[in-house]
Amino acid sequence: MGWARNIHALVWAVLWRRRGWFLRLVVMAFSGVALAGSYLGGLQLTGNFHTVIANELYRSAQPGPAQIAAYAATYGIRSIVNLRGANPGRDWYDAERAMARRLGILHLDFAMSAKRPLDDTRAAQLIALLRSVPKPVLIHCQAGADRTGLASALYLAAVAGRGEEASEGQLSIIYGHVGLPILGPYAMDETFERMEPALGFPNS
Repeated sequence: MGWARNIHALVWAVLWRRRGWFLRLVVMAFSGVALAGSYLGGLQLTGNFHTVIANELYRSAQPGPAQIAAYAATYGIRSIVNLRGANPGRDWYDAERAMARRLGILHLDFAMSAKRPLDDTRAAQLIALLRSVPKPVLIHCQAGADRTGLASALYLAAVAGRGEEASEGQLSIIYGHVGLPILGPYAMDETFERMEPALGFPNS
C-alpha cells in the first residue's frame, strides 16, 4: 500500500504549505457555527417573539406566565393557540392555561409534530382554527421555530392572502428554523411545499 502512503504524504505536504489558508478556513467555519449557535440561543432567551401581522397574529416560543401577561398588556392578545397539544399535569401547560384564564384569554390546543408532515385534513383544521379565533392571536410551540413557522406560513397564505415569498419566509433561520432535508423539522417545509397549489401558488 505504498501508493496510499504517498498520497497521504502528498496531501499533508499540500496542507502544510497552504496551512495559512487552511487554518483561516477552519477558523471561519468554527466562527460561523459559533455565531449561528449564539443567534439561536439568543432567540430562546428572548422568547423568540415576533410580529407576523400587527394587531392580528404573533408568534413565539413556549411563553411563561409573565411573558403571557406582558404580551397581553403590550399587544392585546385575545387568543393563544398552543401547537404542542394538551398536556395537563405538565408545569408549563398548567401555568399557561391558568394565566390565560386569569387574563380572560381564549386558550386552544392543536397537537402537531415538528418532525412529521401535517396531512391535508389537519392542515385544513389548523387554518380554520386560526381563521376563527379572536384576534390578536398568539401561536406558539416549544421553540417557536418549526411548528409555529408552518402555522404562521399557512395563516399568511390561506387567511391573510399574502404572497408566497412572505408566507415561506415564516419558515426561516431568522426564527430558528433550519430547513435542511437531513433534519426532522424539514417536515414543515415539505408540508408547505405540498400544499402550495391549494394555497394559490401552483407554479412553485
